[in-house]
Amino acid sequence: MALDAESEAIGNLLYDRGILTDEQLDEAEDLAEAWNLGLVEVLLGKRWLKAATIYRELAYYYDVPLLDLSETLADSALLRRYDVTEMTEAQVIPVREENGRLTVATARPGPVTLVRIIEIFGSEVDIAVATRLDISLALQSAFREEQSHEAVYGLAETDPVMSASNVILPAQVVVLYGCISLFLLGLAFAPVPTLIALNVVMTVFYLGNFLFKATLVWVGSEAQERMSQSIAAEAAMLHDDELPVYTVLVPMFREPEVLPILTNALRNLDYPLAKLDIKIVLEESDHDTIEAARSLDLEGVFEIVLVPASHPQTKPKACNYALQYARGDFLVIFDAEDKPEPDQLKKVIATFRQSSPNTACVQCRLNYYNAQENWLTRMFTLDYSLWFDLMLPGLQRLGVPIPLGGTSNHFRMDVLRQLKAWDPHNVTEDADLGIRLTQKGYRVGVIDSTTFEEANVSIPNWIRQRSRWIKGYMQTFLVHTRRPVHLARTVGLPGLIGFVFFIGGTFLSGLLNPIFWGIFVLWMIFGAQLIEPYFPPAILYMSLINLLAGNALLIYLTMVAPFRRRWTYLAPWGVTVVGYWVLMTIASYKALKQLVSNPFYWEKTQHGLSKHTAAELKAAGDEGEAAT
Repeated sequence: MALDAESEAIGNLLYDRGILTDEQLDEAEDLAEAWNLGLVEVLLGKRWLKAATIYRELAYYYDVPLLDLSETLADSALLRRYDVTEMTEAQVIPVREENGRLTVATARPGPVTLVRIIEIFGSEVDIAVATRLDISLALQSAFREEQSHEAVYGLAETDPVMSASNVILPAQVVVLYGCISLFLLGLAFAPVPTLIALNVVMTVFYLGNFLFKATLVWVGSEAQERMSQSIAAEAAMLHDDELPVYTVLVPMFREPEVLPILTNALRNLDYPLAKLDIKIVLEESDHDTIEAARSLDLEGVFEIVLVPASHPQTKPKACNYALQYARGDFLVIFDAEDKPEPDQLKKVIATFRQSSPNTACVQCRLNYYNAQENWLTRMFTLDYSLWFDLMLPGLQRLGVPIPLGGTSNHFRMDVLRQLKAWDPHNVTEDADLGIRLTQKGYRVGVIDSTTFEEANVSIPNWIRQRSRWIKGYMQTFLVHTRRPVHLARTVGLPGLIGFVFFIGGTFLSGLLNPIFWGIFVLWMIFGAQLIEPYFPPAILYMSLINLLAGNALLIYLTMVAPFRRRWTYLAPWGVTVVGYWVLMTIASYKALKQLVSNPFYWEKTQHGLSKHTAAELKAAGDEGEAAT
């Protein structure tokens, strides 16, 4: 597509004023034509010029004032007279009103924006230029109370039964109280039959859990391989000019040291940087990370969103807040230390095109770039390889609701907004949203594109992270079993069974493991006579099958998990997974304690502890200098 006259004139101005070199101008014009964008959008995605310089020259070109909104503060009362969504989309705000005329600042001066300004504010206006970031921060300041309320209570007020703001409903308390009372009465009046019945339930649960996980691994891989080839072929044929604007949310809290890794990874995506709407989402009290983000002097496509302080202080609340400023047709979340594969966004676009119309989310795979650092990172890598490479494709194949991972899940923006996005009271908001999407009639896909991140190198840090995940699974289980008939009707019988074993089994196995381990120890020390009254032969044999064959199966699956990526050197470590299960049990009981005492507390995972982080930061810095 030929460069428009306005872009050509702005480019010539920048060249004549010595701001762009001849080579830079030629490259920018070629990209503008290839991407079907204006020259200014392309330049905002380059590191040749600071964003402030571009906006200064825009003001000069259009012969209008350049406003520094950090000094010339916009009138918040005036802003609140107009619709925040319209102003966000058009990137315009009224700054002041004098003698019946508005001074309106815009980050997109030009004929199209002038039409929008007249539609929103009327014809009695004076135009000025301000940076996109200044306009965004002015809107955030003026509408912080309403938008903060929406971020926290949007789901709870529109769909309260799907919100974890009430941890457990009265009806669930009654059912739980009844089950405990029935168990205690059984112990009092018929202790042996009661304990036998309990053993039957636990043994059947364990057997079902083993068989379900084996089935997932068995059915998932072959179909996934065929689909991966088709998606990769279509992604390779996508043209940059047809790609949509893509919003990237990067929620962070107190981790300034790893921010350069993510920003550099985003620059390396095989996607027009000028078509990325990147929001670095920070708590307004996190001064160190705010300062670090500003000191990076990022391209104009990066925008800092400051989340007002409110309870609960969670990642989903921050994402909900930033969502109100998102401009893309699609949205993805990346963590600060993430390194997505370069073609990931194109593969997602291709997947949406090939998938059914009700596909609302695509989950990419997660894994680690520091897998061999220590025993814990090896086990964490084996865990993720089993989960994302083998089990999630199996869930997709069987039509079971897919609990999303915490990063690299890609959404259709319209569906995300319709469902009020994430539950800020659920500390595993991604898993909850995956189940909620399925209940609402949407589909979640899984594709063969990986985002690499930093595996935890510290056991206490790992337990903090895993206990939060498990607590979130407990919350998710409680929320979606409030209406069991509705759950069964919306996800089907296979979906219901899968939900029970995949969500419920994740935390129940951690809570029940010590009981079975203790019984096994008693059996080894005192012999079978001690437990025979409570384990009739059929139950005893089934328990032995669980202990020997079931655990052997899980160890085997753990060992084969890395073979898909040809990480065969990790396979022998699978035999040590029992130690990892012990850590899971510790995390499960910590999660249960917090569910009762502090359900909405977001236990922070510290990143940047790996010895590989320094190398990643150096690589990011070297590439950044080369790009500049």
